[in-house]
Amino acid sequence: MVEISSSLEDYIETVYNIFLKEGKVRAVDVARKLKVSRASVTEALQKLEQLGLITYGHYGTITITDSGKDKAGKIIKKHQTLSLFFEKILGVNHDLAESTACKTEHVISDEILEKLALFVEKNLK
Repeated sequence: MVEISSSLEDYIETVYNIFLKEGKVRAVDVARKLKVSRASVTEALQKLEQLGLITYGHYGTITITDSGKDKAGKIIKKHQTLSLFFEKILGVNHDLAESTACKTEHVISDEILEKLALFVEKNLK
């Protein structure tokens, strides 16, 4: 699995979420969602394309590759597990749980995440 920066993780996660919701993704959609400039989006998308996670035509839509879907899915699973833990187990309000999960998903180890996911699953039954 390709290792990418936390910033690029945010981009691939956003691309995938937009794709799941809208069925297509354009650079302007990513810029709006992340509240960043089109230039920043273009640079990030070019890097994601070089890594084989997306295909990107400057005037067309963005297509996420199977490798990109796999990477985004893992990031989203991290986010969901962390958010559930913060909100449902610790009782943190939804917005704080979401923003903290977004920050934490980039640094948590797979080993800790696995144990946390088991804990959440066990305690939310």
